[in-house]
Amino acid sequence: MKTIQRAVTRTLVGTSLVLGAAACSDEFLQVTNPNVIDAATVNPTTAGATLAASAQQNFAVAYGWLAMYSGWFTGEANVSDTFPTRNEFGQRTISDLNGSLNGDVWGPISLAVASAKTVLDLDLSTPTTNISLARAATFRGFSLLMLASDFCTGTISSGPELTTTQLLDSAAFWFTRGIDVGRANATADGIALSNAALVGRARAKLQKGDNAGASTDAAAVPSGFEYNLRYTDDANSRTRLSNRLYQFSFDRGSISVAPWYRQNDPRVPSRAPGSGTAAPQDAVPGGFYQQAKFTGYASSIRLASKLEAEYIVAEASSNATTQLALINARRTANGLAAYAGAMDAASVKAELFNQRALEFYLEGKRLADFRRSPASVTSITPSGQPYFKPGYGNTGTQTCYPLPRAERDNNPNTAGK
Repeated sequence: MKTIQRAVTRTLVGTSLVLGAAACSDEFLQVTNPNVIDAATVNPTTAGATLAASAQQNFAVAYGWLAMYSGWFTGEANVSDTFPTRNEFGQRTISDLNGSLNGDVWGPISLAVASAKTVLDLDLSTPTTNISLARAATFRGFSLLMLASDFCTGTISSGPELTTTQLLDSAAFWFTRGIDVGRANATADGIALSNAALVGRARAKLQKGDNAGASTDAAAVPSGFEYNLRYTDDANSRTRLSNRLYQFSFDRGSISVAPWYRQNDPRVPSRAPGSGTAAPQDAVPGGFYQQAKFTGYASSIRLASKLEAEYIVAEASSNATTQLALINARRTANGLAAYAGAMDAASVKAELFNQRALEFYLEGKRLADFRRSPASVTSITPSGQPYFKPGYGNTGTQTCYPLPRAERDNNPNTAGK
């Protein structure tokens, strides 16, 4: 059996040394740290389910942060927050010393990657059908996919710096494990995880440029499929358990719907200034438009769906006729007239990406779109143009997040690089 160790493990050695010198024989000074787990006392079967659920929740926490910060970075939302570190994301001028980059973005997604591996390293029974392994593999895949999508480079478990392609390959590997084990498990939960992993692998292949592989995976996703991350309204643990987008829209007025998205489209509902919105943290030119897509602390966030798979198939086809069919189907479904713009391939692709932007608003997908096909993402402020807030410089040239300096300094494989 492998040793199981929690990230929160701490010792009380210093305290014992100080107090023990005064009264080392007193029994009341003998302290047992409840956060230290003895591997010999752990049943891997029952622990596997608990740790896998924890890994999934670690990803859900990270995904909320990632969706918010990438929303600012790609112009889905204006930063109505006073933190300079958060305005760096909106301005696309992120320093590797940025505290929010390290604490809110890098730290949570790195924890999600690592905690999933803890489960995958356990000697669990029936490994080809074990639901805990299906869960851990699927969410390790999504964690690595988000690292690949949002960061310029990444590291795993204090390893060497990896390129986007390497991270995408790693994500695809774990998605394959999630697909295989989930299908073999054959329960409703197992099948749902396998289909989510199938969408994730299609997304990873599309991001890498493997259009044929992406299309094959996406086409295999069953009709009507949707996998949502669930959140809870727990007043004692909202940072851990609640929907981050709602929390930062209503508890802290940090997310203002950007002008391009105020289209009266049902996919991006918002509250205009003066309509009962919460007060913004910082003044926003044009007024604070509060997102109304996520309406409570317990609102779920869509992670994977057949709808996304349909967009992947259309994009991967590189066929304007195929793309127009999906564009007009989605416009009709949302009460809009058929597309009447230019019909050249680049214009149709841009409209496909416009519809994607509305469909998956604040769902953490827009930064991947921007990196994959920047010419098709027309709603983002071009580099060199003024930032929307006065008193700041122009919008920067970044297309992804730098590796935090703290990771470089503390990782023996990246220190000094």
